[in-house]
Amino acid sequence: MKLVHSQARILRLVGLALFCAFLAGCVASNRMGGAIMTPQAALPDQPAEPEPVAQASQPITGTDLGAPGAAPIDNAQPVAVAAPPPAGTVRVALLLPLSAQGTTGNVAQSLKNAADMAMAEFSGASIDLVVKDERGTPDGAREAAKQAMAEGASAIIGPLLAPSVQVAGSIARSSGKPVIAFSTDSGVAGRGIYLLSFMPQSDVERILDYAAANGKKSLGALIPDTPYGSAVNAVLQDGAARRGIRLLAIERYSGASVDAAAKRLASIKDQMDSLFLAENGDGAAAAGKALQSAGIDTKKIQLLGTSAWDDPRVFSTPQFVNGWYAMPDKSGYDAFAARYRTKFGSDPVRIATLAYDAVFLANALHKKGGDHAFDDSQITASDGVIGTDGLFRFRPDGTTQRGEVIMQVGKDGSTKIDSAPANFH
Repeated sequence: MKLVHSQARILRLVGLALFCAFLAGCVASNRMGGAIMTPQAALPDQPAEPEPVAQASQPITGTDLGAPGAAPIDNAQPVAVAAPPPAGTVRVALLLPLSAQGTTGNVAQSLKNAADMAMAEFSGASIDLVVKDERGTPDGAREAAKQAMAEGASAIIGPLLAPSVQVAGSIARSSGKPVIAFSTDSGVAGRGIYLLSFMPQSDVERILDYAAANGKKSLGALIPDTPYGSAVNAVLQDGAARRGIRLLAIERYSGASVDAAAKRLASIKDQMDSLFLAENGDGAAAAGKALQSAGIDTKKIQLLGTSAWDDPRVFSTPQFVNGWYAMPDKSGYDAFAARYRTKFGSDPVRIATLAYDAVFLANALHKKGGDHAFDDSQITASDGVIGTDGLFRFRPDGTTQRGEVIMQVGKDGSTKIDSAPANFH
């Protein structure tokens, strides 16, 4: 959607219009109690399942939280309290693993750049954004979150990794302040801890909606034995039942066992009108060959998938041709990336829009709600927000529901066959 330098785009919030000055191509019109939001976690051209972030976001363990009886880092040095935010503004802390090594640190820098863009592009920004390095560790997150609370932050944006989110969220919650984080691990979400990330739940719900609307009634599933596959599996069974789709069988596999799993599914192939395959580009060729060897004809059985399919390796696998998959609309990201390249001279990581949208949302909420900007009722308003990657809303449990497009795989790419929903009603 086109945006201009002067105040020209309307940021729609529930019952209130906000006029926002954008640069050309900015995607951030909004309704509900927020503003804009973002894409999924992956480096450019990588699949949409948990990428650099997800690999690092492992479940919390005792080691992550420190040994029992160990001196907590918050007992180290007294935290110096910063000066209060400028008059008319509210302080928001951005916690990122800026000093982390490798991919994590690179992702963090791209997120920070995107946050800076959001502050520059929001007309009349009224949040005082303070950036804190949480180092990508639970101890670093604890220290940064305690400092943010001591400095009067009304909300925290970030951290990136699940262990850090859990620790920072606990500290913010004890002060009655919300966290809008970027982890893909739904286990760390909860009231007051909102995950602005791309998790498979929305993909699964959307593709099942489309399948049911197009007459699909009996489903088989071939799901890798990975954390991503488990997240898909957790949503698939209940989602199919609520839409009147009979889930005939779920076959899990790892590595070469995909062949045996496909053969087991083949025993009920005459009963299936659709097959859900939660694979990405890494395993597309092997999964396609397994289906062919097992005698499962994907010209007769509709293949269904997630945004992890948005990969050239999937498009080049013959068995996936004509398959349907759900994903956020990419047009918003493309416009954002063009502006980012102009400003910083490099490509953003795919999840950079998460930080952009979170900062834009914080500004819009404050402009609309004032002292009540970050109340749960404002953050979880049911109408949702139109963000960089389309419509979304925070559920009360802290997870995100997104409105997504439906794509169909062709021989050399994919084509949009159904637009994202205009609302959640």
